[in-house]
Amino acid sequence: MNRHYYISDNLDDLENLEGELEARGINTEQIHVLSEQDAAVEQHQHLNEVPSILKQDVVHSGSIGSLIGIALAVLVLLLAWLNDWAATPAGWIPFVFLAVVLLGFSIWEGSLFGMQQPNSAFRRFADRLHEGKHLFFVDVSPAQEPILSQVVAHHPGLELAGTGPASPGWAVGLQHRWHQFRRMM
Repeated sequence: MNRHYYISDNLDDLENLEGELEARGINTEQIHVLSEQDAAVEQHQHLNEVPSILKQDVVHSGSIGSLIGIALAVLVLLLAWLNDWAATPAGWIPFVFLAVVLLGFSIWEGSLFGMQQPNSAFRRFADRLHEGKHLFFVDVSPAQEPILSQVVAHHPGLELAGTGPASPGWAVGLQHRWHQFRRMM
């Protein structure tokens, strides 16, 4: 999947655009609006706002923290094995416990650091968002690319802001099925 970014200063137009895309078969879960004007976005009930947790860099920084944690955990276990420290009555238990604690702590610290940073995927749009503009982005499969191009062509107020990697297709599909299930309940 590919992510297409657009900049606009008109939330009404973005709401119409989202409706048109959904009418043409692009799911709500593929469409998002990011803005610093949260109250204005909330007044447009049909706009799919970016969840607050995804506005921060929690996931990316947590992933980096997990890599650091894995390296520390492997280092602890390797040192215990090379120095034969597990040849005590306690065995491997303290070293495995320490490795798990280091891994958990690293993920936690990485995530805490990420809560203080804007999402790395949106940093390049920070200046435009500070100007009061809104970021509209759509994750589409290659088969949906023509649909997006046709619909966007009818909205001259949109400014193409680039493309990038999208959420995995399986994750978007899982979100869609979850929302359908919740609507049935």
